[in-house]
Amino acid sequence: MCGIVGIFGKSDVKLQLYDALTMLQHRGQDAAGIMTCVGGRLNQRKGVGLVRDVFHTRHMAELEGNMGIGHVRYPTAGSSGPALAQPFYVNSPYGICMAHNGNLTNTEELLEHLFKSDLRHINTDSDSEALLNVFAHELHLQGKLQPTPEDIFESVRRVHRRCRGAYAVVGMIANYGLVAFRDPLGIRPLVYGQRQTELGMEYIVASESVALDVLGFQLVRDLAPGEALYVDEHGELHLQQCAENPRLNPCIFEHVYFARPDSIIDRISVYKCRLRMGEHLAEKILRTYPDHDIDVVIPIPDTSRVAAQAIAEHLGIKFREGFMKNRYIGRTFIMPGQQERKKSVRQKLNPVKLEFKGKNVLLIDDSIVRGTTSREIIQMARDVGANKVYMASAAPAVRFPNVYGIDMPSARELIAHDHTEEEVAALIGADWLVYQDLEDLVASASEGNSDIEAFDCAVFDGKYVTGDVDQSYLDKLDSARNDNAKNNKNKPTNSGNGEVIGLHNPGADSE
Repeated sequence: MCGIVGIFGKSDVKLQLYDALTMLQHRGQDAAGIMTCVGGRLNQRKGVGLVRDVFHTRHMAELEGNMGIGHVRYPTAGSSGPALAQPFYVNSPYGICMAHNGNLTNTEELLEHLFKSDLRHINTDSDSEALLNVFAHELHLQGKLQPTPEDIFESVRRVHRRCRGAYAVVGMIANYGLVAFRDPLGIRPLVYGQRQTELGMEYIVASESVALDVLGFQLVRDLAPGEALYVDEHGELHLQQCAENPRLNPCIFEHVYFARPDSIIDRISVYKCRLRMGEHLAEKILRTYPDHDIDVVIPIPDTSRVAAQAIAEHLGIKFREGFMKNRYIGRTFIMPGQQERKKSVRQKLNPVKLEFKGKNVLLIDDSIVRGTTSREIIQMARDVGANKVYMASAAPAVRFPNVYGIDMPSARELIAHDHTEEEVAALIGADWLVYQDLEDLVASASEGNSDIEAFDCAVFDGKYVTGDVDQSYLDKLDSARNDNAKNNKNKPTNSGNGEVIGLHNPGADSE
């Protein structure tokens, strides 16, 4: 999962890109990058770390241009490092840079074709670099000194024919314009907005609407599945559907965990969706344990807070903030190794002892993935005197890996993969555990947009919407995503700073 943004403005956009990326930081904490264009010259700064750590004053001063794109990265196959920071760049044709959120499911096939047929060199194993080169190759085939909007849209059509999986993309063509497009199933989110200024209309494309809010852009709408957007060098907006059979199957885990609650995705308020998730879960708790003895409802910060408030209200039980969060620790779901995650939980959360001592506590979490965090938190509650500790998950049991851009672990590392609800409760140390029903989760999201016929719920039901994921693919994914593989991949392999040859990389020699 990553965060992307692109802005075509009438004045310098570097500070706006920076602010947008800080609003999307929750979508990726591994690396960040910005590229801008001025007078045909592409300027970039990217590196490993949070937005505030990657960009310093000396870097921002040189990121000139009224057009630019940005990216915050969250590794989707366990690999990390400066060379994989985005945006990526190719010099032919025209000079194109691109940032991508999602994951392609036919990367190996694409890499082979790019090398043998397209004669293009791919410098990393990133599917994002492969996607960029497919687009660049197809645009090159148009054979124009200056590409037209139709050339751009034809290239996107060909990308849709060649690439499978999930992709929300922003790109920039030096001197010519800003481009963005979304995969034909709309798995990953992408919205666009506009802002009228004294100098003219400005446009923004981003993963979530919160990036628009902070900059004062008006949300126009989501890009439709398969749709492409192009803002040419004159600032004129062009939109066109480029997929043959588009249908909207967005990832429901955006609403469970990744998206900010103040975002609107595919016309669905994430906040309202999580309220409905809490209401449905409260009803299930009442059905399952009508004579419960819960004294207090406590959320596990931060993503579960909205659902927990709804549960407490529905049950008529006190809601309390029982855990204080250290804001300077990353999201444990993203931590690469089991021991690191376990250690991080204790650093991240500290219990308010008076809210636990002698009480029967219902803990609410957005989901239970590996179970490591849940086990540690339940033990923390018992250590400070909780009488009984119950757990409720606002999402169903996570039993299958995600292949569309969320780095969920291999199936055998998912605690619910081959365990019943009762067995998971015992493994995490809860007195009892209640999962959300999948139909209730879907109802919570679809109430916000009745036009969505189906969501991608593969992590819960194992049904992959692209139809090309078989056991062989999952086995390969397992070997790449298990913790042993990640620990090996995360060993430093180079000491570079992610500089791309041929681009101006401000501050690259003064780390």
